[in-house]
Amino acid sequence: MARLSVNVNKVATLRNARGGEVPSVLAAVRTILGAGCSGITVHPRADERHIQRRDVIEIAAALAPLREGVEYNIEGDPRPDLMDLVCELRPHQCTLVPVLPGEITSQAGWPASTSVAEIGAIVRRLQGHGVRVAMFVDPEPAAIRWAAALGAERIELYTEPFAQAFARGEGEASLARYAEATELAHGLGLGVNAGHDLDLDNLPLFRRLPHLDEVSIGHALISRALFVGLDTVVREYLAALAGAA
Repeated sequence: MARLSVNVNKVATLRNARGGEVPSVLAAVRTILGAGCSGITVHPRADERHIQRRDVIEIAAALAPLREGVEYNIEGDPRPDLMDLVCELRPHQCTLVPVLPGEITSQAGWPASTSVAEIGAIVRRLQGHGVRVAMFVDPEPAAIRWAAALGAERIELYTEPFAQAFARGEGEASLARYAEATELAHGLGLGVNAGHDLDLDNLPLFRRLPHLDEVSIGHALISRALFVGLDTVVREYLAALAGAA
């Protein structure tokens, strides 16, 4: 069964809309773990419009005693201040994600034309601090081979195209494309994560993807939690991954 890592960015978005400390990101983390989840993801952007630097540090401190059983994933673009923070905190994983100016959320994976020398040096630096590195990529052979050439341990597949295809009734065909990508990644020695627009409707199909190690889910999960509660929805997603939903 693939691991679920819950992205808590949207809890911080709600808090920041009003200011103050409500809702508490740390309280959300504790609720998520209490529901049986063993992974937490944050994506601190440079403008701090949701997760802030202090959140990243406070979550790291809260998870430190649980390190053997709970994975911490910090994702973001490889800007110097964030890479310095990742090296300081040493989470289990850092997912490197390209950022386009003005984007609201991620829109694509790394292009295979991106400099191997430049990004590879960042990958090696993170690994030198004991951090596993995943590269956010589209399900394209060239991008997957590029990630392998960097020396990264994993890829994270950008799954919005799958979610859109599923909504059109074309999920099986899209999954086949992703399966080809994961077979290639596995053959190159890469682990496979996935994320973006996965939800309770499309996850029961997507979970069938071969060699799937982890899914990172935030927006859909936190949105549903507004109506059914965070503990309940985390359990729903865990059940979906286990094939029990």
